[in-house]
Amino acid sequence: MNLEELRTRLSRVDRQLVELMAERQALSRQVAASKLATGSPTRDFRREREVLMNARASATELGVPPAVAEQVLSLLIRSSLATQEKARVSAQGAGSGKRALVIGGRGKMGNWFADFLASQGYAVELADPSGPAPGGYPCRPRWEDGPLDHDLIVVATPLGATAQVLTALAQRKPPGLVFDLGSIKTPLREGLAALGKAGVRVASIHPMFGPDTELLSGRHVLFIDLGDARALEEAQELFASTMAERPVMSLDEHDRLIAYVLGLSHALNIAFFTALAESGEGAPRLARLSSSTFDAQLDVASRVALDSPALYYEIQALNEYGTESLSALLFAVERLRATVRSHDEAGFTAMMLRGRAYLASRVSSAPGAAQP
Repeated sequence: MNLEELRTRLSRVDRQLVELMAERQALSRQVAASKLATGSPTRDFRREREVLMNARASATELGVPPAVAEQVLSLLIRSSLATQEKARVSAQGAGSGKRALVIGGRGKMGNWFADFLASQGYAVELADPSGPAPGGYPCRPRWEDGPLDHDLIVVATPLGATAQVLTALAQRKPPGLVFDLGSIKTPLREGLAALGKAGVRVASIHPMFGPDTELLSGRHVLFIDLGDARALEEAQELFASTMAERPVMSLDEHDRLIAYVLGLSHALNIAFFTALAESGEGAPRLARLSSSTFDAQLDVASRVALDSPALYYEIQALNEYGTESLSALLFAVERLRATVRSHDEAGFTAMMLRGRAYLASRVSSAPGAAQP
């Protein structure tokens, strides 16, 4: 065959691959229905391992790199799990006949929650001055202009406005559950307390994922214990049919830990691309010399650089515990520089080994790590 004939045959094979993927998705929906009927969990780590090991064995037999086969099957497994999780959320959702209002519903996470609640059977309404959102949800420009007799109110406004919204809601005393989605909680302390004092069922949650997330397996939704056990249970119940981890913590513990989980990781990447931008070396030239480590770090830093500066500033500046992690980063960099400048190989090695031990303990304690 000539080149054009080979390409034509490749196109046919590509089409067949996509058709097989579609068939696999259809089977996944049947698997989801079977699991729901029998009460089986969505995720089966033993079965996943079996699928991947079979793929590697088949790849070896057929002359395909086993790592490539494993990567492809891993992507298909995640797609299958997302399909099954959505089916379970839809079937077990507790929102049928209930109404929800998402304040700030035109924002990315607000719209994610609108879709998530709608999939559980909630009749969703948005309140946002930006106007109607994709999905056809009814939308009022101002949440203040209209009744607040919903079963659930989600405050998904920017962090700077959330405290004011919470305080204003406390004055209206809505009868339903109210919770915010703030990335940090200490700036919301007074507003959350005002709702509690007004007798409103109030909770506070932090979804540790972005609005493009489809599968919640391996993701975390953090829940803040504000002293209202009923509200906390109601908020957690929204995610009971998903595979998300749902840890509960106090408001101050949340912000102290988030200073490292978000604040430190953001600061590290901001420092990384700032150092590059001010180095005098052009990005195209560095790209020609890049290594796997540099490329991986650059990929993360690029995503940070494209995100909202206002949101990242709030996470750094409004957290009462924020300077703790920044000080730790400054100390670590200064220590590294001092170790290198003094040619202290033993000290440098000690830093590496301590980091290795710390990260190894994280891997061993990760969810699913002990599964076969």
